[in-house]
Amino acid sequence: QVRLVESGGGLVQPGGSLRLSCAASGFLLNTAAMQWYRQRNGEEREWVASVSPFGGATTWLDSVKGRFSISRDNIMNTIDLQMNSVKPEDTATYYCTSQGYWGQGTQVTVSP
Repeated sequence: QVRLVESGGGLVQPGGSLRLSCAASGFLLNTAAMQWYRQRNGEEREWVASVSPFGGATTWLDSVKGRFSISRDNIMNTIDLQMNSVKPEDTATYYCTSQGYWGQGTQVTVSP
């Protein structure tokens, strides 16, 4: 059974950093394309980043490019979203997804 579980959200000050993690079960993360999305209150879900299988090439939403990065731990079967230089507009619930499966999301709040 495929399952995705995000963790690591919380409150962070503008300019700070936060690391989100997505733990997968039921499949190997490095064999499937993965995406991170986010959803601000009252808005539609927004694509943030994609990671290709195997080689792990990434593509990014322009507004997070250069501030966010992705790392994959093939032993733990997790994929992390490192968020640096965060801004208030990064406040959202963040989701990881793969093959049509979604996690429950983790809330990130950027506020002084």
